[in-house]
Amino acid sequence: MDPLVAAELRRRADDGVAFRARPNHTHHTWARTFSSIPELYIQPQSLAEVEKVIDVARACRRRIATAGCGHSPSNLTCTSSWLVNLDNFNRVLSVDRQTGIVVVESGIRLYALCDELERNGLSMPNLGSINEQSIAGAISTGTHGSSARHGLMSEDIVALKITLASGETVSCSPDDKPDLFRAATLSLGALGIITEISIRTVPSFSLRWSQTVNADCKIFGAWNGDLWTQSEFVRVWWLPYSRRAVVWHGDKTDEDMSPPTKNWFDGPVGYYVYHNLLALSQLIPCILPWVERFVFGMQHGFANGTTYSAVQPSGQALLLNCLYSQYVNEWALPLHKGPEALRRLSSWLNHLGPDDPDYVPHDIPFSADGLYVHAPLEVRVSDTTVTSSPRPFLDPTVPDGPTLYLNATLYRPYHFDPPCRQRFYQGFEYLMNELGGRPHWAKNFETRRPEIEALFGKDLDAWRRIRDEVDPRGMFVGPWHRERVLAEGPRLEFEEMETGRKKVWDGSVFTVGST
Repeated sequence: MDPLVAAELRRRADDGVAFRARPNHTHHTWARTFSSIPELYIQPQSLAEVEKVIDVARACRRRIATAGCGHSPSNLTCTSSWLVNLDNFNRVLSVDRQTGIVVVESGIRLYALCDELERNGLSMPNLGSINEQSIAGAISTGTHGSSARHGLMSEDIVALKITLASGETVSCSPDDKPDLFRAATLSLGALGIITEISIRTVPSFSLRWSQTVNADCKIFGAWNGDLWTQSEFVRVWWLPYSRRAVVWHGDKTDEDMSPPTKNWFDGPVGYYVYHNLLALSQLIPCILPWVERFVFGMQHGFANGTTYSAVQPSGQALLLNCLYSQYVNEWALPLHKGPEALRRLSSWLNHLGPDDPDYVPHDIPFSADGLYVHAPLEVRVSDTTVTSSPRPFLDPTVPDGPTLYLNATLYRPYHFDPPCRQRFYQGFEYLMNELGGRPHWAKNFETRRPEIEALFGKDLDAWRRIRDEVDPRGMFVGPWHRERVLAEGPRLEFEEMETGRKKVWDGSVFTVGST
């Protein structure tokens, strides 16, 4: 341990508060897209321990990064300074069944929270596609679900507590320190350590869902009709090469449980067949259109109109299996621009010409020659205008109507990067920017500060003002923040800067930083 840190801990040895830290920990994202070795890996178990970590870090001039499961595939949580993990700070503090307000420590994982809610006859009103994240990590990066009747998951947060760089823990809500609340409910980990969250839950519910595979022209025809309003929860997977789409929709029901029909290909056989086909495509990319048709035909049906349905608890029905290590580039754009976005991507990826009935000019200034990508693209919707909760300053959704989320996932079979990544994401982000999109903060986008300033304008200025007030010396910021959301200017006193990267054997990018 650094002598300065050891001396500070000896000075505080009689305060009765543990400092649960260890060196030689390798942190990596769930997808192993990035990894780093922090000086100390710290797992506090109480608020007093969180406050002590910050006090010691301030005395020792250390940056603090906070991480849960590391599901974000970016380098947002990478550090060579101190990494705080809140997996052991995960208690449910109170449950009020009458009001549905549940108070939890911020490190609780969503799956554990959902299990505890179920035992009390309650459910989360809205979930994303996975439940591995901590509740603090989910709201801090703008996690959303698949529903035009809901906005971001943070809309159900009624109050929170955050420990700031001063070591003080403060409360905020829509009525108490509302600007801090709007900054902290999508904080990107740059304001402090969120320690306690009060959540508005609903009575436990089940969903009857069904999914149908059909030609994508069907969804384009229904786009401005009832496609997104037919049920409370709707999501679509678009298959660019076969020009088909899978539409999933679900509504609350009191019916008895009816599990989905088992498909042998959804088990281990399909998992490894698909994984190895993706690995083969690293060497022979041109097989990917065939892989799309085969795998998704096996999963969802080869014939248009094939439908499956089931009745499941909400905490099961809304979740997806992420399958393999992956890059994810997801953008929010106005819902009405969805058909244009997908048609232009189709023309680009499929090299459509004017003689093709589905042709539209794509106007993407990058060649798609020899470019083959993974499928599907996930298409979802949310609407922050339907809630009375204050919008986070960095909310990427459309402020005056429903928002489309378009998610371009690229798998990393056996942790090796796909050869299509750079050019596909270059063209994808060009199109998203042209259509007025904004990036999902947790994903692998390359758009940087000047463009982000233009996209978020005064809201970014307001977030920066709050961030600078509560952490003027930069204890909670690193290179990811500097590249995207910090104002241009000199390095902050505690800010961590990246000095280099290197590839490691498992295919991940090893990030090296300095404080």
